[in-house]
Amino acid sequence: MYLVELSLKLSPMPIAVQRKELADAQSLYDTVKQALEGGGPRVLELTCEKEADKKVSLLTSEVVAVQVYEKSASASGGKRPGFSFDS
Repeated sequence: MYLVELSLKLSPMPIAVQRKELADAQSLYDTVKQALEGGGPRVLELTCEKEADKKVSLLTSEVVAVQVYEKSASASGGKRPGFSFDS
């Protein structure tokens, strides 16, 4: 399981979307990245793979960062998501 996590301006909690396959997570990451590079406010809709009715829409102008990581890696306590100097 992979997480695509978006950090938003003035929000301490990120928005995370799960994807089963790395290719799907990478595709979503690329979509968000392209929306950020597009400039100007634009609405981005993210959906849930498991429950099709579950959706969230946000303005790309409010997204500060996006990252992809494996969910099991964060649960095991080994490798943390994001970038750090700690091993």
